[in-house]
Amino acid sequence: MERCLVLWYPDWPVTALIRSRQLRIDDHDPVAIIANNHVVACSASARADGVRRGMRRRDAQSRSPRLRLAPEDIARDAREFMPIVDRIERFSPGLQLLRPGLCALRIKGPARYYGGELPAALALLGLLESEGIGGARAGIADGRFAAEQAARAAEHALVIPEQGSAAFLSPLPVRVLGDDRLAELLEQLGIRTLGDFAALDARDVLDRFGPSGAMLHTLAAGEDSRRIEPRIVPPEHSREVSFEPPVMLAEQVAFGVRVTADHFAEGLASTGLVCTELRVELTGAEGESLERVWAHPASFDAAAIVDRVRWQLEGALSAGGGLRGGVTQVRLIPEAVGSISAHEPGLFGRGVDERVAHALSRVQAMLGHRGVMTASIGGGRRLAERIIWTPWGDRPPPTPREQRPWPGALPAPHPSTVYQRPIPVGVEGERGQAIHVDERDTLSCDPAWILAGGRRRRITAWAGPWPLIERGWDPREVRRAHRFQAVDAAGGAWALILEDGDWSVEGRYD
Repeated sequence: MERCLVLWYPDWPVTALIRSRQLRIDDHDPVAIIANNHVVACSASARADGVRRGMRRRDAQSRSPRLRLAPEDIARDAREFMPIVDRIERFSPGLQLLRPGLCALRIKGPARYYGGELPAALALLGLLESEGIGGARAGIADGRFAAEQAARAAEHALVIPEQGSAAFLSPLPVRVLGDDRLAELLEQLGIRTLGDFAALDARDVLDRFGPSGAMLHTLAAGEDSRRIEPRIVPPEHSREVSFEPPVMLAEQVAFGVRVTADHFAEGLASTGLVCTELRVELTGAEGESLERVWAHPASFDAAAIVDRVRWQLEGALSAGGGLRGGVTQVRLIPEAVGSISAHEPGLFGRGVDERVAHALSRVQAMLGHRGVMTASIGGGRRLAERIIWTPWGDRPPPTPREQRPWPGALPAPHPSTVYQRPIPVGVEGERGQAIHVDERDTLSCDPAWILAGGRRRRITAWAGPWPLIERGWDPREVRRAHRFQAVDAAGGAWALILEDGDWSVEGRYD
């Protein structure tokens, strides 16, 4: 077993929430992080009020009426912990990130440099506190598990002597192993401490609890053979270019970004990657920023990157939200990458798809970002509302609209041709009388004729009416309509709608 140091930040999810400034919190406000309606972390002031991990939200609020609640966000916890990891690696490389708020590193090198394990731990804690990152606890022992328990038991730093991990772990409860089911079973058997668990025969533990129980048995005995696996720091693929003095015109910014865009694409290619989603961050002379994530149907090359920078700035200027003092910095960040092998053309190219993508990209480069649009299906009650137009290359907005219940929506199969603006028509009864629907959704007479373009079409079959009510909770904004399906004598099938006494065609079934 190797000697290692574990650095632990108590209540890290709460600390990450405060550091992210997503919620304005005073130092003495009780705070709890909630997941699945239970408390997963809480601040010291919340614990002083009686709040505990695992407590239901309602019970926690009854204990602490001033309790501030925030949802669990693992991405936020990791994002706020990464700057601390970078600072620790300046002290000693080879750090292993166990989870946000908990990391481990080998102590042999720092102990040799600082003249002992405790001085090394205190030096690391002092370094972090000098940079405004206090509150950490350090534990040193044989193996990661014992070192983590030492960090949790320490007020500042705690060193467990060599060969002393078993004795240190012995009085701890079995629940520190992190397996609640196993701990509950052991407690039912009268085994309540790690020492009691470690005293069991290893073969019996393996037969009864399987490989996972056998591994926890070795941890309880202080025989943690897991080694520190240093994290591999990913290469920095982001690129940036600065302008002095600030540049005002979008074309000037695009021209100045060309070389940087080449370096950006070449840097990714050198590691076997391509960028499929690009984040462009623009910074203005007055400190304001403008950022957006762009997607590409294939992958970004230098020309596509330059186009996105220009479109982003032109769009902001046209909307009146540009950078007033000009652009001082452009930063290119790969938001999503893919293997270059998946984007290489085949021996004979990619056929029609590749040519179409190339042609559409060239047209878009000439006409602008919204010069080429693609359609996708979304949700909605009216047929035209279900069409979502997205600029070529952008992904459709993630929306659960299609899965929502839409009372009054036309059921499948839907018309193959949908008119963006419904076409006004006339629908009459057998004697030419007007048709209306009363408050009970009953027709005044059967539809017999469709009048469109100066022609009368005989209706041979029809279905409906199906009521369509929108914003029924607002008397001023409510919209009421009725839908019909009709087939004419020529075999044409139509989706009709009657609204405010006027008939129109929403779509045609081909």
